Amino acid sequence: MRRIVFLSIFFYLTFSSTQAQTWIDSLDRYGREVYMPAEKYTWDWGQATFLNSLIHLYETKPTDEKYKYLQYIRTAMDKTYDVANGKHPNAIASGIGMAFLARVTKEEKYKLKAQAIYQDYLNAPRSKNGGISHRTETVELWDDTVYMLQMFLMEMYRATGEEKYLAHVYSQIKSHSQSLANPTTGLWVHALDDDDQDYDDGCSVVGWPDKKTRKSSEYWGRANGWVAMTLVDVLSSISPKSNYYEPLKNEFLAMMHTLPSLQNKQTGHWYQLLLYPQDAKNWEESSCTAMFAYSMAKGIELGILKAQEYLPSIDLAYRGLKKHSLVQPKGPYLCPSRVSGGTCVGMKDYYYGRPIVEGQGFGIGSFIMFALEYQKISRQK
Repeated sequence: MRRIVFLSIFFYLTFSSTQAQTWIDSLDRYGREVYMPAEKYTWDWGQATFLNSLIHLYETKPTDEKYKYLQYIRTAMDKTYDVANGKHPNAIASGIGMAFLARVTKEEKYKLKAQAIYQDYLNAPRSKNGGISHRTETVELWDDTVYMLQMFLMEMYRATGEEKYLAHVYSQIKSHSQSLANPTTGLWVHALDDDDQDYDDGCSVVGWPDKKTRKSSEYWGRANGWVAMTLVDVLSSISPKSNYYEPLKNEFLAMMHTLPSLQNKQTGHWYQLLLYPQDAKNWEESSCTAMFAYSMAKGIELGILKAQEYLPSIDLAYRGLKKHSLVQPKGPYLCPSRVSGGTCVGMKDYYYGRPIVEGQGFGIGSFIMFALEYQKISRQK
């Protein structure tokens, strides 16, 4: 019976690979032509996630198709060159474009700007255990930060081969994990307030930290999606012989073991708040679904996860996103829907009340990156 189920999944994945390509092509064009044309690029984190997906496309495309992605990234970085900085994690994220161009073009101006962003990163406020603060006005650790930092620092590692960048990534994951991860489930609460002062940033709910632990109480879907992608992306870029590999692998496995049981088996989605699938106010969120499925697919590709255990979840996510979370708002383009809009830190009702939007750089980017990995595991069978 298990063999029949596995073969059924295999044939479905093989059949769906061309559909995944259509999904990729349409979202790619929507992102570059409608959501964020290169000349309108703004230096921020959501846009950086979309930029990262274009780097993924550049790396997977044949030589004659790479140019349009290189040209987009060059135009976007040239347009924002004078404002580019790394003073906080959301700014550091877009530095991936400068580091990518430094690696691919070898041009000095991109190397200089990437180094300037790195210097800003070194001077950013930190928590007592060394974690980079998500805010500059107060010291808070957020799950989101590890992905924003990892995008830039790992591209610097690829561009230079210098171990210091990898060491910084590992240090930040470790600092944030110590503060935010649940050792039993592998899931992370959203944030920690490290300076013991309730701060009104105009976005988070004032008073969100627990009075004793100073942690937030909720396991937000996309926050854990950022963490999952961070872990698997770093694992895919380092040798299994690296001293960092086993600790990161164990962290990744802890989260992966928990996630399948939290997935809606009818729609393939995970929830805005992961632990309350039965709560009437909770809702299925597409960006975290793409992020988790991407991480599982990449985990299979790396040989860390067993295909027979995780392919069903990946398949459910692919079908669910295609059926429930892709819309066609403008002309021929597909666009992600059921995306949680920009989200800060709060209590349960705050997360339930976030706007449900379409598009967004982090929505488009996570969908593209998942579909690329879905194609890979389809072709490997």
